[in-house]
Amino acid sequence: MAESLPELGKALVETGWMVLLSFLITLVLGTLTGILLRVTDSDGLAPSKGFNKLFGGLVNIFRSLPFLILLIAVIPLTRLVVGTAYGPTAAVVPLAIGAIPFFGRVVESALREVAPGKIEAAKVMGASNGQIVRKVLLPEAMSPLVAGATLTLVMLIGYSAMAGTIGGGGVGDFAIRYGYQRFNTPVLLVSVVVLIIIVQLIQSIGDAIVRGMAHKRD
Repeated sequence: MAESLPELGKALVETGWMVLLSFLITLVLGTLTGILLRVTDSDGLAPSKGFNKLFGGLVNIFRSLPFLILLIAVIPLTRLVVGTAYGPTAAVVPLAIGAIPFFGRVVESALREVAPGKIEAAKVMGASNGQIVRKVLLPEAMSPLVAGATLTLVMLIGYSAMAGTIGGGGVGDFAIRYGYQRFNTPVLLVSVVVLIIIVQLIQSIGDAIVRGMAHKRD
């Protein structure tokens, strides 16, 4: 077990890299996805039934794909974007593609909960649709957005472990190479415990932020 510790440290860095980068991409593109879904809905700021139905269907298709299948399906795209299908950086592509539709729906749901009266008040004051999105919808939905972002980050950690099964690196790859393939149960257990600790820490921080935001609103 002791001889595997340096590799575990390297695996943690790789997991941190692929999760952080894919999370940042997901925050940006997932937020835009959610805004588009909400704004173009029948009761949105710029209703567009055809676009909403087509775009929403596309989002649902990617949401319904099991991540392991998605990992394999996007290998050609990963090679095109990154130049290789293996390693932590390459894993960012399927990780982001898998998480963006999920977070997009989270954003859409959070924006839907904003009181219509506040939107109408902004319209009466002459605010444009863009201003309403930036200054009303997003700020008012910030608590559920943070909670959703926390769930997405936790999900990405789980996805990153699966990415290790096809050479994505990280803790998942470490567990397979140094634990499963070498019949080293302690290494497998340590890998699981490390991931559990990371997830619990992230969830606790996210919950604390949401609670703090709720207190400020009160």
